[in-house]
Amino acid sequence: MPTRRDVLACAGASTLAGVAGCVQVGSSGPPQNGPDGTTATDVYEAVLPSVVGVQVYGRSGPSRQGSGFVGPGGRVITNEHVVAGADEVRLRFDGNEWRGAEALGTDTYSDLAVLDATDPPASATSLPFVDADPEPPVGTPVLAIGSPYGFAGSASEGIVSGVDRLLPAPNQFRIADAVQTDAALNPGNSGGPLVTFDGEVVGVVSSAGGENVGFAISAALAGRVVPALAEGGEYEHPYLGARLLEVTPAVAEAYDLDSVGGVVVVDAVADGPAEGVLDPATGTTTVRGTEVPTGGDVIVAIAGVPVGTQADLSTTLALETSPDETVTVTVRRGGEERTVELTLGARPEPSETDR
Repeated sequence: MPTRRDVLACAGASTLAGVAGCVQVGSSGPPQNGPDGTTATDVYEAVLPSVVGVQVYGRSGPSRQGSGFVGPGGRVITNEHVVAGADEVRLRFDGNEWRGAEALGTDTYSDLAVLDATDPPASATSLPFVDADPEPPVGTPVLAIGSPYGFAGSASEGIVSGVDRLLPAPNQFRIADAVQTDAALNPGNSGGPLVTFDGEVVGVVSSAGGENVGFAISAALAGRVVPALAEGGEYEHPYLGARLLEVTPAVAEAYDLDSVGGVVVVDAVADGPAEGVLDPATGTTTVRGTEVPTGGDVIVAIAGVPVGTQADLSTTLALETSPDETVTVTVRRGGEERTVELTLGARPEPSETDR
């Protein structure tokens, strides 16, 4: 039986053979084809049967809606914020076929949820996650498919505009490794797939940050979280237990560093993994009008991976480590570089007010 990749490859070959001038979905200009000639229309037609609209009914207040898709293992993937507090969830498959669904697991810290659909249509096959090593580079053509404002089967085209972004999460945590796109995203797109022209999911649409700026939970992070949610209903995120500050030029000057790079340990959470292992800041100084905490360790590597920014550290923790794992942390302390060992914990449960 042909795979989705086979179908797209054939479509691309047909385009190269002379099926030209096809206007792309969501585009008013000439087609911007994939490397093998695949158009957005080809991708849309191959992927659409696996995309769902998500209708959520709560115990109080009006119903709300989002999007989702059938992912690896045949389960439906969407955002946690789409189904949070749901009393009933209904899924709208292609062709206006409706099915019930039950939440198998949700995770606030990654904004992901996994649903079990009742008797899904046979055409709703699993969409694969893109290979995360290496991730698709900036400039990769992508298509966002979902139900913005309830308009089922809508598509918008764009590119991967950025990678390794940090998104807000509860309790002042961040969602690491997010994918940025300029594909148009609107309310109702949340939870839908952001796919490459190979029909592979590069991210789970999560939010729009402004005009031409949208974000998706990366395939790499979803690939870790989703199987755990499907199997056990929850996912434990590694926890360092420290408040951090990225090294800016002002911070570098305060710490007499030769270059910008690394993160300062501002504070260590009481009884957390970092307490007694990493030195927190002990004072402050003012550099060109900016108050800078001083005396704290400057983390420059963790688990053997260099740390230049807060995103570097967060992504390494999220994708390369697990709770209860002991990792090496390389720090600059008192003008010298040294390496310490730290046993990671698990993030605390978010409170109801954080959800």
